Amino acid sequence: MQRNHTILLSVLAVVTALALAGCSAVTPATTQTATTAEQTTVAQSATAETTYVQVQSIDGNSITAVVGTMAQGMGQDGSAPQGTPPQQPSGDNSGTQPEGNPPQQPSGDNSGSAPQGNPPQQPSGDNSGTQSQGNPPQQPFGDNSGTQPQGGQPGRMGFTAGTETVVFTVSDATQITEQTGPQDQTATTTTALLTVADLAVGDVLAITLSSDHVAATIVIQPSGMPDGAQQPGASFGGSGTVTNGTSANTIDADSTVSSQTYTSSGDDENALRIDGATVSLSGITVNKTGGESSNTEDGDFYGQNAGLLALNGATATITGATVTTSAVNGNGVFSYGEGTTVNISDSVIRTSQRNSGGIQTTGGATMNATNLDVQTEGASSAAIRSDRGGGTVTVDGGTYVTNGTGSPAVYSTANISVSNATLTANASEAIVIEGKNSVTLNNVVLSGNMQAGTDANENIHNIMLYQSMSGDAEVGQSNFSATGGSILANAGDLFFVTNTTCAISLENVALTLANDVLLNVTGNSNSRGWGTAGANGGTCAFTATNQELSGNIIVDSISSLDFSLANGSVFTGAINTSGAAGTVNVTLASGTTWVLTGDSYISSFTGDVSQITTNGYSVFVNGTAITK
Repeated sequence: MQRNHTILLSVLAVVTALALAGCSAVTPATTQTATTAEQTTVAQSATAETTYVQVQSIDGNSITAVVGTMAQGMGQDGSAPQGTPPQQPSGDNSGTQPEGNPPQQPSGDNSGSAPQGNPPQQPSGDNSGTQSQGNPPQQPFGDNSGTQPQGGQPGRMGFTAGTETVVFTVSDATQITEQTGPQDQTATTTTALLTVADLAVGDVLAITLSSDHVAATIVIQPSGMPDGAQQPGASFGGSGTVTNGTSANTIDADSTVSSQTYTSSGDDENALRIDGATVSLSGITVNKTGGESSNTEDGDFYGQNAGLLALNGATATITGATVTTSAVNGNGVFSYGEGTTVNISDSVIRTSQRNSGGIQTTGGATMNATNLDVQTEGASSAAIRSDRGGGTVTVDGGTYVTNGTGSPAVYSTANISVSNATLTANASEAIVIEGKNSVTLNNVVLSGNMQAGTDANENIHNIMLYQSMSGDAEVGQSNFSATGGSILANAGDLFFVTNTTCAISLENVALTLANDVLLNVTGNSNSRGWGTAGANGGTCAFTATNQELSGNIIVDSISSLDFSLANGSVFTGAINTSGAAGTVNVTLASGTTWVLTGDSYISSFTGDVSQITTNGYSVFVNGTAITK
């Protein structure tokens, strides 16, 4: 999910008293974080009752979850509840670090909205509106009604989400364990204490809370899948239910349409939906003039509340359109699900509220955009945006501008290529790549201007490659490449790499730095859940071909860099001027030059020392100077 880095906090009302199947929920009085002294008493609370929740986001030690009910004792036959809530273990959880960082999402079901648009590639059966368990990758399972099913599966399939959201804190005293087996009298609980790193978005938890919203105990509920099996569509975590919302206007038959106007002001409602059909649209106007979004994740992942949504294997060819939205989650044009393709050209897209990208692609869909004029105003509203499940995005020509914080010109959890376009982020970094995804630029004019004190958190930068651990992007190598064009940083480091493995390639790109840092490959404090502090550095392969580079390179002790110059490239700068830290391997191909601006400390050097212009400085390889 967009970081929100991008990450937006939506802390809703405190939880009211709930009657659960087989147990009752306690309503804490506040959402404030407990002091250290208060935390020490949490585990001693004998009066706390169990609440069942499903994790919506994890941000440091803070967890946001939707409260619901659990059908106890639900075995493989979907039998009625029989047992009691799991017993809570004892022990502490000192020294743990959280590892999750999805955006904070408002809660709410989608009750009252008819099921619309199941993901493509459904297995055989009827089409009654209930989703099968064969959804595309990265999509949680369940029906499309806004609540979780309760029959036929144990564990998480027995959880029914409500409309209330709780925000609670995990302390060193919180006891985290995992229940195994069905939720009946035979259920067992792991004896070893777990950490926050073992929690994930989509997990159903049995929790007990103190009066100040500090968790005393957390028991992870069983997934309901056989041993060794993986919940379909849950490889990247899950929000619980694929919910597309409703639509004011739906085209579900092959057709050609011109000069029509489609409007919506309803909650969780698209102004126009293309559902499983091949449709040509020319000169249309789409206006999403209002309407609340009940769940930000449903908007980000599945297109709920978007202006135009294509899904269920639809092919939408759009020319000369004007799309305007003024609602939260009002993404302009949204392509969702494997087999779905949106081809849009010569069109204007405007969005004004948060979580409202210009063009959005998720669930393995395809987006082809040509000569678009896109502008977004809200936070967490990338002009070219992707989210859970990713897909393929190809952009040729056009202008893409963002004005909100946490709104890069491109946010990638997909394979995104952009050619011959202008990309401008006026209050955010220019590009973010999350996890095993890519951005390829060809002759692109790119600029960013990340704001200090807003979404910057620990580092101000222009291009970031990272792994959030939110479950929104598969773990693996991130890739960024640019050929021709220009990259302008108005603030911060030009490149920032943390908690990921990545490859960066530049060829004949005009670079303008905002400070003296070309590349920063370092760990982070885990304040946003990006890995475990002390073990969340970056691993980067940086290749420059026919490229002028300037600025310093920083690689900390838990990170590594392979730095290569080829085809006449020149690097004017220094590496780790403060002394040896992480592993740094430098390769200078014939005809390339390194011009020192300070002493540099590296691990290995391949090339000829004569290719280094010292300017009175030295390069130290494992502490030994190879230049003077």
